[in-house]
Amino acid sequence: MTTLKEVFTRRLVQFINVLIGCALTLAGIGTYWYAYRPLPQTSGSVAAPVKESVRVERDALAMPRIHAASLEDLMFAQGFVTAQDRFWQMETFRKMAMGELAGIVGPQALESDREFRRLRLSRIAERQAKTVAGEDRSVLAAYARGVNHYLETHANKLPLEFSLIGHKPRPWRIEDSLLVGLMMQQTLSARYKLDLAREAMYEKGDAKKIDAIWPARSGQEEHPGSNAWAVGGSRTKSGKAALANDMHLQWSVPGIWHMVHLKGGGLNVAGVTVPGSPGVVVGRNEQIAWGITNMPFDVQDLYWFVPTAQQTAVLEREVISVRGARAEPFQQLVAAGSPILPGPAGKPVRLRWSAAEDRPFQLGLIKLNRATEWNSFRDALREFPGAASQIAYADAQGNIGLQAVGVLPVRKGCDGGRVYAAGACDWQGFIPFDELPSIYNPSSGRAVTANQNSFPAVYPYQVAGHFASPYRANRIAAMLEAKKDWDAEAMLKLQGDVYSAFSHFIAKELVAALDRKKATNPVLRDAVDQLRQWDGAMAASRPEPLIVTLAVNQLRRSIGVKAAGFATAEWDSALAFSVIENMVRTKPPEWFADWDHELLRCLQEGIDDGARRQGRDTRKWQWGEHQKLTLANRVTAQIPWIGPSLQLKPHPLEGSTSTIMQTSARIGPSMRMVIDFGDPRGGLLNIPIGQSGHALASHNKDQWEAFLRVESFPLHFNGGWTVESTLTLTPVK
Repeated sequence: MTTLKEVFTRRLVQFINVLIGCALTLAGIGTYWYAYRPLPQTSGSVAAPVKESVRVERDALAMPRIHAASLEDLMFAQGFVTAQDRFWQMETFRKMAMGELAGIVGPQALESDREFRRLRLSRIAERQAKTVAGEDRSVLAAYARGVNHYLETHANKLPLEFSLIGHKPRPWRIEDSLLVGLMMQQTLSARYKLDLAREAMYEKGDAKKIDAIWPARSGQEEHPGSNAWAVGGSRTKSGKAALANDMHLQWSVPGIWHMVHLKGGGLNVAGVTVPGSPGVVVGRNEQIAWGITNMPFDVQDLYWFVPTAQQTAVLEREVISVRGARAEPFQQLVAAGSPILPGPAGKPVRLRWSAAEDRPFQLGLIKLNRATEWNSFRDALREFPGAASQIAYADAQGNIGLQAVGVLPVRKGCDGGRVYAAGACDWQGFIPFDELPSIYNPSSGRAVTANQNSFPAVYPYQVAGHFASPYRANRIAAMLEAKKDWDAEAMLKLQGDVYSAFSHFIAKELVAALDRKKATNPVLRDAVDQLRQWDGAMAASRPEPLIVTLAVNQLRRSIGVKAAGFATAEWDSALAFSVIENMVRTKPPEWFADWDHELLRCLQEGIDDGARRQGRDTRKWQWGEHQKLTLANRVTAQIPWIGPSLQLKPHPLEGSTSTIMQTSARIGPSMRMVIDFGDPRGGLLNIPIGQSGHALASHNKDQWEAFLRVESFPLHFNGGWTVESTLTLTPVK
């Protein structure tokens, strides 16, 4: 006979099961409503304000292949499909550039908002938008209309992040696309904080030594950089010209680039673009291919600000909204259109930046996308709107080249990098485009750019910049010179090269120092014995890269203290490897009386530091554990229970900041492209994570494993791609 207790237990279990079932059902409904429903419609048809039907084919990687009859419809469709894939990213880009990110993500973005408001990007974009004319304006306007059609048709099914934080976006404007471009310029050219750090060192430091570690033309590796090279047919297996590009930028989820193929209105171009900007930034068309690297020419100067009758300032007042907290008032002094910033010892300084100059805005990208040979390529670059860059070139006729671009100030009597008195170091205009460095069909059959200083030693204008140390450029040039049968796969493999000439040199110097000193310390001898056999590869599983890097960290600190009189984190983070190598080679006694002793001391302190990180046994150390990459979407990562499952697992990184595959926990390759005009596949292209920014999309991270293995995917520029889905934008009747 069933007892009352058994009946109660059975009914309780049934009730709990019903509750669990209801909870799962509600969770399923919620997941569908907030996460799956916003996924892009990629098949069927959508009514849209286009003049003629537009066909959007998605391939196996969800790369949109857009076919339109006119340029205006093509740009409308690009705006629409980019918003389908990446609108949350587009929204964060414009909010960041406007200094309004804290309003949607909270107090953690406050310092970013202050920084972008100091630089006045919103005001610059508004001024630029008033000057945009002709085809540039119609392109930007059509793109904005496409984005807004997405917003209008998806008002109640925006990406998951919007639902999680309860944010409703406003319509997209031409100014927003300009803001995205300005944000990229800020990322690639904002060096004024280094100038402030250098100036602060002069307060207590040795001026001669400070000048030595901040030379005007020497480099630093720890900043966004890139590699690009082109080789003529004499160096390829196909006998045709080939080009490779891998831009290095800050890691992010999703990655910064969006793949696209645009056909129609006089364009047939494929490659990558920044979500929020029309056209293709890096890629190829039927006749030419191009790749971009940052050229870190100094385009910012600081001046001591002392108010006078001729130099007055106005106060701009704003309010920064903060999600979940009280709004913060913001004030910015501005003189002659330039922001006044706090400088060393609290003294105000005025910042002049070429991107903020009052000049008509020209888009340039569409002209670049339709260029057919070297001359039309260069003509398009006269209007290139981005940061100072070196652009590599190859074409179907076998020609190769390099062209520098940018709004580069002409300085008189100064080399940048300091804070100047008002009226000193005035800009005398900008370097004319035709006098910027340019190479066409060099006799070597190769052209290489990797953020190094490309200006000739004798040049009519003052050259100053935080150019990269030449390790990557030298390695690429040497490898290209060593063989004459390059194909796409070999060039892709070269993009994944992790040999560090700098770290290998330091390792040899540590070995030599120990041998000269005949040191018997068993810990030092054990570490040095490992370095004796090391080949210089910054492999994730090896201990030697970590041994050398930790020793270099200590040496950088020692050099900084000698120069400034105190430990300077700014110079430590600059990683001015060329300066360090030159010192270790020449061993100037005014820095250290006994360089061997100093090197071994730094090695010992580095080993002690490593022991706290990975234990006393250096043979068990792993470089990849030291620079392990963790990538996460900051919004979806906060979802209870399932948030962590949506993120990428932490990954140990190969390479370093001085290897061709330039990596750290902060920056890494943001895309890889190889175009061989003799390759029937039309090239190779991939991005680090995936095409989609939606957390639950199948193409959210489907490229990640291939990217880590330095593998890629056919571009299929000339056709032959697998059509996974087709969406038609049909004219509204």
